[in-house]
Amino acid sequence: MRTATLITMLAAAAVVCFGMVASAQWGRRAGVEKWTIHDEARPMPPVVDPGPAGPQAPIPADAIVLFDGKDLSAWTTSKGAEPTWRVQDGYMEVTKKSGSIRTKQGFGDCQLHVEWAAPSPGVGTGQDRGNSGVFLMDLYEVQVLDSYESKTYADGTAGAIYGQYPPLVNASRKPGEWQTYDIVFHAPRFDANGGLIGPAYLTVFHNGILVQDHEELTGPTANKARPPYKAHADKLPISLQDHSHPVRFRNIWVRELK
Repeated sequence: MRTATLITMLAAAAVVCFGMVASAQWGRRAGVEKWTIHDEARPMPPVVDPGPAGPQAPIPADAIVLFDGKDLSAWTTSKGAEPTWRVQDGYMEVTKKSGSIRTKQGFGDCQLHVEWAAPSPGVGTGQDRGNSGVFLMDLYEVQVLDSYESKTYADGTAGAIYGQYPPLVNASRKPGEWQTYDIVFHAPRFDANGGLIGPAYLTVFHNGILVQDHEELTGPTANKARPPYKAHADKLPISLQDHSHPVRFRNIWVRELK
């Protein structure tokens, strides 16, 4: 086969492959608008067994440790008070009606590692079962939920970008077992007049399995709504939600992406 012909064939194949990937990505983004928020008819992600929980992940040398199992010195409440979440045995646990907590330091583009465990035994159904959330910039939520053999709306399951994108698969472990989120977040960009230059993007691995692949957010996440972007600071706190369930967290660290 002539070299020129081979190059032409490879180039054509590359165009087709790129088109398929782009089409798949666009289809998923368009799907956000196709379904009403929290649509019960939206297909649930297929279940994938992530394997057994392992030891705590090692902390990179350049990471900022947000929780090392000892205290909540890196955290505050939304009102600037000392958090009252329980800390013991290397983890922190949501204390009902104590309020959500947020980091004292703000972050923009970052890699975030969070380990969490839903209450065991599992109690309740749907959204009333091991519910919490990890918020980037206090605005963009990756849902925390006991989704092991428990059904709810697809865009509210564990690993969902809440109200926007269901996870690609359900990689949940049983209640009480430690789970991991590894999140890569790119913050939105605004111009000097507050106009949106570029949206936020999220990539999420749940228990080592890709569940969000560089997804373009429509704006901040919200319950029963998809609000538009509003200009905000380049760096804002990371927050963990109090949803009245005793969800546990451990080994939380973040790497700023320059």
